[in-house]
Amino acid sequence: MRIAVAADHAGHPLKQTVIDDLSGAGYEVTDLGTNDPTTPTDYPDVAERVCARVLNAQAERGILLCGSGIGMSVAANKFPGIRAGVCHDTYSAHQAVEHVDMNVLCLGARVIGADLVGRIVRAFAAAKYNGEERHGRRLRKIIELEKRFLSPSMTAPI
Repeated sequence: MRIAVAADHAGHPLKQTVIDDLSGAGYEVTDLGTNDPTTPTDYPDVAERVCARVLNAQAERGILLCGSGIGMSVAANKFPGIRAGVCHDTYSAHQAVEHVDMNVLCLGARVIGADLVGRIVRAFAAAKYNGEERHGRRLRKIIELEKRFLSPSMTAPI
């Protein structure tokens, strides 16, 4: 599996740990920066690099790191076809893939440490969408919402 990984300046301290852990587990990892932890980096720019790789099928999954994981998640979820979530435990990381086919994991480097991050990213990478009927039904509804609100005639719900 190919996994694109990137971080802003706040997520940088854990980025190499994530890359080393996944590479050591046999995954093909692409490092999309940042490589300078001292210069502020805007997380929407970083999220775009990873999401573009996933959407263009250059990576099956992506991992984004920032201080809390929340900024990256908000930015990543603006890309149609991306299902990103902040997961700071192994259960959420695999369950989100199994149930909602999450394709981008967002992590907060200021929230979790190096000991836990490896277990989380391995749980995310190893998980498979299970395709159960109830999950498929819900995922189709999410995709339809995305399509509806991308249309030019979109109206906000009341």
